[in-house]
Amino acid sequence: QVQLVESGGGLVQAGGSLRLSCAASGRTFVRYAMGWFRQAPGKEREFVSAITRSGSTTYYADSVKGRFTISRDNAKNMVYLQMNSLKPEDTAVYYCAASSSGGGYYLSANSLEYEYWGQGTQVTVSS
Repeated sequence: QVQLVESGGGLVQAGGSLRLSCAASGRTFVRYAMGWFRQAPGKEREFVSAITRSGSTTYYADSVKGRFTISRDNAKNMVYLQMNSLKPEDTAVYYCAASSSGGGYYLSANSLEYEYWGQGTQVTVSS
């Protein structure tokens, strides 16, 4: 079992940056691909980014490509989301999630394939 705790959210002006962190418990962190999702008020949860178990491959939603960067440190059981050039439409609760689906190079944007979720961290981008 994996427990996930996000941090780093906050209020930022449009064009600014934030770095989200997700701390994972347990010794099996490297067995999981990791993803970031977000949910804005009144909207469904949507995929943001994912990274393979080794960190060698990443995947981004079109809406954040070129602005967000996902990374992980398996020695520290951490995954990060660097968010630059933030826009008001990026305002949402951001969730970290872990998936054991597929092989080492498998990535998914489907939230149903992620077994473990953090509690979320709020990101608010003002215009």
